[in-house]
Amino acid sequence: MKKTIVLSVISLLSLMTCKDKTEQDTKTDESVSDTYVKDYHSYSEPNKAVIKHLNLDIDIDFDSKLITGTATYDIENHQSETIVLDSKFLNIKSVTADGHPTHFTLGKFNEELGQPLTIDISKDTKTISIEYSTTDKTEALQWLNPQQTADKKHPFLFTQGQAILTRTWIPIQDSPQIRITYDASVKVPSDLMAVMSAKNPTEKSQNGQYHFSMKQPISPYLIALAVGDLQYKAISNRTGIYAEPSIVDKAHQEFSDMEKMVSAAENLYGKYAWEQFDVIVLPPSFPFGGMENPRLTFATPTVIAGDKSLTTLIAHELAHSWSGNLVTNSTWNDFWLNEGFTVYFEIRIMEALYGKERADMLALIGRQDLEDELENLKNKPERTKLKLDLKGENPDDGMNSIAYDKGYLFLRTLEETAGRDKFDNFLKNYFKQHAFTTITTEKFVDYLNKNLLDKYNIDFNVEEWIYQPGIPENQSKVVSDKFNNAEAVLNEFLTQNTVDKSKTNDWTPHEWVHFIRNFPETITPKQMTMLDKAFDFSHATNSYIAMVWYEQSIKHNYHGNDVDEQIKQFLTTVGRRWYVSTLYKAYKTANRTDEALEIYKQARQNYHSVTANTIDTMLGYQE
Repeated sequence: MKKTIVLSVISLLSLMTCKDKTEQDTKTDESVSDTYVKDYHSYSEPNKAVIKHLNLDIDIDFDSKLITGTATYDIENHQSETIVLDSKFLNIKSVTADGHPTHFTLGKFNEELGQPLTIDISKDTKTISIEYSTTDKTEALQWLNPQQTADKKHPFLFTQGQAILTRTWIPIQDSPQIRITYDASVKVPSDLMAVMSAKNPTEKSQNGQYHFSMKQPISPYLIALAVGDLQYKAISNRTGIYAEPSIVDKAHQEFSDMEKMVSAAENLYGKYAWEQFDVIVLPPSFPFGGMENPRLTFATPTVIAGDKSLTTLIAHELAHSWSGNLVTNSTWNDFWLNEGFTVYFEIRIMEALYGKERADMLALIGRQDLEDELENLKNKPERTKLKLDLKGENPDDGMNSIAYDKGYLFLRTLEETAGRDKFDNFLKNYFKQHAFTTITTEKFVDYLNKNLLDKYNIDFNVEEWIYQPGIPENQSKVVSDKFNNAEAVLNEFLTQNTVDKSKTNDWTPHEWVHFIRNFPETITPKQMTMLDKAFDFSHATNSYIAMVWYEQSIKHNYHGNDVDEQIKQFLTTVGRRWYVSTLYKAYKTANRTDEALEIYKQARQNYHSVTANTIDTMLGYQE
């Protein structure tokens, strides 16, 4: 379906001041500063005029499913007479500069980027203010009815800004290299609580009015909001859980090691810079495992397994407090600087808390994911580079295992080459010296050469790892005795068609995932029936085990133990993009796309736009 633009004009002033432009003026003034690099995923021209602080004043209307209000910015102006913001699917009602009505234009609409919002200012303008509302096409927002929540009593709203969706609920300069502080006043129904990526309340306000402050500068994609029937339960004086009442205790127990994780992270790479580290457990339609919004990580309920086995996700989002939030990729072409570092840091946290054996199992699962991604991209080798060129494309296209797992493998190999002590000292200084700034791949390479490789006369093929496709030969080799044992048990079963459950009594979920993922192409439905009878995989309560079993069931046309109904229920209740895209892809691989489409037609309404857009493309779905 072709996306369309909606523009509402509600006053004579707006009629006089707002008109569409067919093209944005892209001329540059050679006299302005060059603090910022070119970002092809934003219309903003921050070297001319840039936002520095946001005052947001909004009302949340669950009946109309709209946010209305005003975004007011303090700006830094380099003698420019215009400032350009990003806007997509927003109704821009009026604009003022230093409190006075001013002329603005909305440029040509681009399906990925939206529109440039160009505002006339004077060379000494200090503030701009945009009155606006969201629309029913706003992609960052997911409005949930009570039946889509855990308690099924109240509606819920959450935002997802990464990569370039913040512009769909706030008019903003939506580039990761632009860092701002913000204050917000948010009005919600009195029986709900609002929380943001800022200093948060721990109890409901009686009148539904909430005020927030984020004093550290963050990138726009990290501005986040959630509204629902929430309770807070502290874990320590700087960590805690927000969740719906029915699951807050369960979540609190599952994530009870959060303070230990923060302490372990600080011991590795320096003081936690954001005062508070809380987690909010969102409804299952949340499209990611987690989102590292500062002070308030968003998390999927699919990681609540009852045994803390999937809490590596919390370690990952915590690690982003250094790599991503503290030191941020300048553009989405540099995305690996966020995620490769974070996977490395996450596994180091897990090793510090739970031992090298568990950390190596996690690393090996990531290595398997990387092999799958390399196979998927075999016809697009340029996409297997760490430094990407996503000009003209959605930056979501670069958010895959290459950034995460090739980035991790690069850093692990670098650590093993340099030695852990030297590498840890290098990373600690890297985070300290670049705190609250953004960085390009090229600047990172310069820093790496100067502060580690040249300093200690270390020979390392950095250029090949970062700028060439594939995986260099000098890669770290990760082994796991537990995974080797799981493979031996699987091979024994495949050759003897018998199940010795005693050999699996003490297995962790990671061993089960490895066991299931390594089914050969030749495994038969009869053999899967035997395994399902022994272990009841079709009704697994661990979401990761369930997902990999469902994937194998689809691929191998296994239909026993009510598995088809379990898969359908999973796909219609879980919106985590990684999980559902894996299963829909399995249907497609097995030439069962018609079945997938029948399920998807029912499930799509429960998915966030991030997930729905991915599956639409995969299945060729059109409304």
